[in-house]
Order: sequence, then structure tokens, then C-alpha cells
Amino acid sequence: MREKDRVALDSLRAVKSQILLLQTEARGAEVSAEQEIAILQRMIKQRKDSFEQFSAQGRQDLAEVEEAQMKVIEKFLPKQLSAEELETEIKNIISETGAESIKDLGKVMGAASKALAGKSDGKSISEMAKKLLS
Repeated sequence: MREKDRVALDSLRAVKSQILLLQTEARGAEVSAEQEIAILQRMIKQRKDSFEQFSAQGRQDLAEVEEAQMKVIEKFLPKQLSAEELETEIKNIISETGAESIKDLGKVMGAASKALAGKSDGKSISEMAKKLLS
């Protein structure tokens, strides 16, 4: 507020609002770290979608706001895995689950989603798992 950073202020207010909403739905129960990470990931995904739509429509003014908010929210997430790190992690999960083909994608995705929660988004995990199982 003191820095007059309107984008950061709006982003943080949105995050706080989502967390308070979750607490209200849970009747005041404590929100876990996993739930907070899920909220942040969902908010980033929403902003990415909005950014893409605004860019496609030629509304760069709105797209820039969404991109700036996305960067502010990403600061509060754990460090995201690089493509190489993600590939290594999924290879380990594939060997642990004994998956051999694309038919075993469900087993791999279940284990990977739990193991990599907050470190990578579901879309990246899914794409890498499909690539490695094909």
C-alpha cells in the first residue's frame, strides 16, 4: 500500500479473499498449506486463461494487468520444477508404479499429482507422463 503498487495490492487482496472464502466454507477450520497452494495455482491458471483471451482479442492493456497479477501470485508458490526436473521425477514415479504403457496413465497421474503438488501444474505433469509412456 505504501509503495502504491496497485497490481500487487489487487493480487494480494484476491488471494486473501479466496483463502477467507475457503475458511468460511470450512466453518472456520484452519486452511492447510496444500489447500493454499491449490488456491494459488487455480488463481494463476485463471489469469493465464484471461491473459490468452485478452491477447487473442487484441486487448493488451487488460492482458498486461493479468500477466502482472500472475507474476505477483507466483512469488507465493514453491519453486516450480524445470522440464528436466519434471521428466526425472515422472520417470521415477513410472518405475515405482510399474507403468509400462499409456494404459497405466491413471496410476502415474495419481502418484505424480500427490508427489508433485505445488511444484508443477497438472497440465505439465500430464503432458510429460503421456510423452514418457508413449
